Amino acid sequence: MDYMTLKEASQKWGVSSRMINYYCSKGRVPGATKIASVWLIPKDAEKPLDRRLKK
Repeated sequence: MDYMTLKEASQKWGVSSRMINYYCSKGRVPGATKIASVWLIPKDAEKPLDRRLKK
């Protein structure tokens, strides 16, 4: 499986790397794994919905 870093995911999804870190730590990105201090996110992962915004 191919993985991307926080920086790559932030560019792809258009949000900050800190927000991606939050998503990963809360388990909102399926398949994301943490190795040492680096999050690895599957390249085919979808951006989680922003719960701060109402539909």
